[in-house]
Amino acid sequence: MTDDRDGETETETIARKAQRMEEARKRRRESAWYGFGMFGLVGWSVAVPIVAGIALGIWIDKRWPSDMSWTLMLLIAGAMLGALNAWYWIQREGRDD
Repeated sequence: MTDDRDGETETETIARKAQRMEEARKRRRESAWYGFGMFGLVGWSVAVPIVAGIALGIWIDKRWPSDMSWTLMLLIAGAMLGALNAWYWIQREGRDD
């Protein structure tokens, strides 16, 4: 049985409407609170490795003094690790479920 609309069958019409409903459900979860939560997750995923690198660097510098600053090196390493971590979370959330 065909519909008058471009020769589309009832089954195709139902499938198209079901697809639109599914897409609407996916968009609904992306509210302002969801955005704030994602912002916080990305922020923490950057901040924690940086703070951990600084703490470890200070501990190493106090324990074994040297000409180079472990605090600065581990701060940079923590920032790079945090950036990779944030990139991972953003990529993961950006994929279609």
